[in-house]
Amino acid sequence: MTWNVLAVDDHEVALAGIDAILRSSDDCTLVGTFSTADEACRFIRSRDDVRIDIALLDLRLADNSDPFVNVQSFCGLGIPVLIFSSLEDPYLARRALHAGSSGVLEKSASAVELHEAIVTICRGDTLANAEWASVIDSDPGLVCVDLSPRQREVLELYASGESAKRVATILGLSAETVQDYINRIRYKYAQTGRPANTKVEMFQRAQEDGFLPGPLGPIA
Repeated sequence: MTWNVLAVDDHEVALAGIDAILRSSDDCTLVGTFSTADEACRFIRSRDDVRIDIALLDLRLADNSDPFVNVQSFCGLGIPVLIFSSLEDPYLARRALHAGSSGVLEKSASAVELHEAIVTICRGDTLANAEWASVIDSDPGLVCVDLSPRQREVLELYASGESAKRVATILGLSAETVQDYINRIRYKYAQTGRPANTKVEMFQRAQEDGFLPGPLGPIA
């Protein structure tokens, strides 16, 4: 069986490297390269005659799109995602994992490793490699704290510095409802031994779990 691959990266050299690797493969074909996830998704929706088995996705793109949104866009189309990136920013990697990517692989990987990663995911398996384990180990929230989408919204806004009253206005909720969300968030973190009793601690938890950018600077 031949696996059809899409690649999303805004560096021509990276795309050329992927193309060269897959051209030498007997079971993988690169059917499209794009600089943004939006372009790739438009291509997928416009081509019913082409089966896409996997999308290779760089974490940081020139359009400053959110990896969480990009991964979910592909997953919404039924296409698994392999993050193929430098992995220098834990925040972006966590965002991708939270969104449901099937694996992560550093761009320094060999041609054999890239090919094996693609085939593993195309066969329906998760790529449980060292990079995957490293991101999970650095983010206990991935496995310990289960926040609902609304709780995440409240946490992101409140931990960023907004008052509970302002969060209520932004989300169209009552102040009492927002305070209830905040209390539930604090309780969930307390249950895992990761206190979030103060606003500073909530900000730290939000960074650790990929809901807010961490202290690292942009990738060069």
